[in-house]
Amino acid sequence: MFLLTECDPMSSKIEYLVSACLCGIPCRYNGKSALHPGAERLVRTGKAVPVCPEVLGGLPIPREPVEIARGDGEDVLSGAAEVTSGSGDNMTPFLLQGALASLRIAKEFNVKVAWMKQRSPSCGCGQIKRKGRRARGDGVTTALLKREGIKVVPR
Repeated sequence: MFLLTECDPMSSKIEYLVSACLCGIPCRYNGKSALHPGAERLVRTGKAVPVCPEVLGGLPIPREPVEIARGDGEDVLSGAAEVTSGSGDNMTPFLLQGALASLRIAKEFNVKVAWMKQRSPSCGCGQIKRKGRRARGDGVTTALLKREGIKVVPR
């Protein structure tokens, strides 16, 4: 597994932030990955740093799936929407904390582009899930990265 501590931001050639699950890291809610060979190759060659906002926010692996109840990540950032678990718990603080941690990492490495996992309440770019179905919108981390001028590419 690739460790963030192996990178030196000052001498790094890192250009991308990528959802850790796309790199083969089993960090999704169900303890699995969503391997994308291109993302894994970027990390292996030292061009990308993997992040899992939900884990960075303090959630365990595996974990109960969470969804943005209404609206999208931008609405969560503005305080107009919440992220809830299937059992109804408010998970918003965890996703906000993970989004902020991901942004700090992106800034530390001066990243301008992020590859993020589709349909995630954190990483979703253009698509998230609501009530188990695809819905339009961005996840919390993607919305924050976009606010900060980082281009986000769905994968």
